[in-house]
Amino acid sequence: MTNSYILIIDDDEAVRKSIGLFLKMNGFKPILAPHPKEAYPLLSEFKFSCVLLDMNFKVETTGDEGLTALKKIKKTTPSLPVILFTGWGSMQLAIEGMKLGASDFINKPWDNDNLLKCIKDAIAVEKNKLKAQPIEKSPTRKKLEEQYNISNIIGQDPKLLQVLETVGRVAKTNAPILIMGESGTGKELIAEAVHNNSPRNEKEFVKVNLGGISQSLFESEMFGHKKGSFTGAYTDREGRFAVADQGSIFLDEMGELDLSSQVKLLRVLQERKFEPLGSSKTQTADFRVISATNKTLPELVKEGKFREDLFFRINLITVVLPPLRERKGDIPLLAQHFLDQLETSYGITGKAFAPDTLKWLQKQPLKGNIRELKNWVESSVLMSTSDVLQISDFENNPTNIHAFQNDEIKEEIVPNGMTLEEMEILMIKNALEDNRYKIAPSAKQLGISRNALYRKIEKYEITDAQD
Repeated sequence: MTNSYILIIDDDEAVRKSIGLFLKMNGFKPILAPHPKEAYPLLSEFKFSCVLLDMNFKVETTGDEGLTALKKIKKTTPSLPVILFTGWGSMQLAIEGMKLGASDFINKPWDNDNLLKCIKDAIAVEKNKLKAQPIEKSPTRKKLEEQYNISNIIGQDPKLLQVLETVGRVAKTNAPILIMGESGTGKELIAEAVHNNSPRNEKEFVKVNLGGISQSLFESEMFGHKKGSFTGAYTDREGRFAVADQGSIFLDEMGELDLSSQVKLLRVLQERKFEPLGSSKTQTADFRVISATNKTLPELVKEGKFREDLFFRINLITVVLPPLRERKGDIPLLAQHFLDQLETSYGITGKAFAPDTLKWLQKQPLKGNIRELKNWVESSVLMSTSDVLQISDFENNPTNIHAFQNDEIKEEIVPNGMTLEEMEILMIKNALEDNRYKIAPSAKQLGISRNALYRKIEKYEITDAQD
């Protein structure tokens, strides 16, 4: 990567020289241009690895010149990474630029370490794209296992193997990755695979469920706090970003994050700097960001529920996980894997699936994907009195949600005319009643975290709950 030519296009001579000197000290060969017109001939003269492009020039302050230059560069050299320079007041320009093919954007005034990281990431991502082009068919599981650490992921469906090949390839970079997929498809396992195959694999892999963090707790949880900074802060506490320093941070349920917290998150992802609550001292952290969501983020952006600039910041690389219904051939492998785990966990031996049972499982809807299959297999195995698991063991399992599909039972569970929100309120109230209004057991009964339950209680203004 060193000795690579970097084109710097900026009308401010001090900026050009400053960045040029910094890049030269880090092994790059900077070529400087004060205006796009002077830069265009250079594109054919040098083989650049990356372009740093300012969006505003002295003649124009609208950003039109920068966008025009970006279009022309991407038209003549589509694979050349372009990083934009913007100000916080010009975020819309950065978003427009990302839509036109820019690799990333940097805010002025910039941080040299962050700039260097962005350049290296952009070059590495483009190189990995080029490496992937000759691949015409899905790689074999055996070949992938020889190249990457993917032992924690079960399956050999071509769609899954293509995902694993992408994950193994891009894990070597520091680029942010967005994992998209339905609930229960294994997004956390994919995030772990990214970390395990990265240069950061010996450092911390920090998991954060953003859906379980309320707006009021976001800063304390993510940035940390000092003793006495708020009621209940009896000791200093390190935030999740600080814990993830030199490692990776997995931000799950990204689509659940409120707009106020999105702004705070964007700042940290942009600058890698934050201040713990109650402290005036700015901390820095070096981490790789892996995000996940079961929501369609572009739709949330259109609805104004998710910031467009944050969306572009987290999805330099996007991995889409196929639902289990699109990889049914993996269902027998997964079922056997869960059975093997039960032998280890509970000492259950001598159990096996009847061939017809595995074929039958492949035909089930399994809308909850791998998570639903795992729960169904585990409960059926534990409740069965037979060594050979038959279809009836699954059909008669009280936890089988597919057994409750007739209209009569539906009417008992969901009263006529009740909305989804009303249904959720009813379930929360019932759980609280069942557990004498104690939060921890109620959250466990509902299958959600304590923080998530607190947030829903606050949202629906449910009283009487106790900590």
